[in-house]
Amino acid sequence: MENSKQTRSGRWKLMAVLAVCASPLIASYIFYYGGFARDMAKDNYGTLIDPRQYPIPALNATTLDGKATSLEAYKGKWLMLRAGPAACDDACNKQLFAMRQLRLMQGKEMERIERVWLVTDQEPIETLLLREYDGMRVLRVDPAVVAKWLPVEGTEPASTHIYLLDPLGNLMLRFPQNPEPKRVKKDLYRVLKASGIG
Repeated sequence: MENSKQTRSGRWKLMAVLAVCASPLIASYIFYYGGFARDMAKDNYGTLIDPRQYPIPALNATTLDGKATSLEAYKGKWLMLRAGPAACDDACNKQLFAMRQLRLMQGKEMERIERVWLVTDQEPIETLLLREYDGMRVLRVDPAVVAKWLPVEGTEPASTHIYLLDPLGNLMLRFPQNPEPKRVKKDLYRVLKASGIG
């Protein structure tokens, strides 16, 4: 009799642990497929992406000092992401500036957002640039993998866009070239307000 009670108690504990572990995934699924994606598609500025078609690949990422890392390190945060070479031209500078300002525009919610630059070559990055955009995560990645992963329009490169990933690592939105900050801000505000995660 005692063994039977212990077995039942053990099963309930196991079920509770599994429920706690699964709850973020279930919440994300309901959040994304239970109406949020449909509502966003009606009124969003960025292009909505089906994350099932674009799971994060093995990027073979390293930090600037050569340590192995991955985007998994930032799970739990919303990620504004751009990809491109280390030589940051005018378009790149505008994107990095927009990412910084858009994060700041979220006020007290800005801590929920990380900025990530995926550098697609091994060239050096200007020290002044890194200082100007201090706090941005900079990872060197395999350019071929990035090119296959990030969805684009036509033949344009991924460096044309800023992308948004949710706290579970799902690719959600792609913003157009030279985006309008006020409209991107509105999209960010909506996802942060609607999300119970990250």
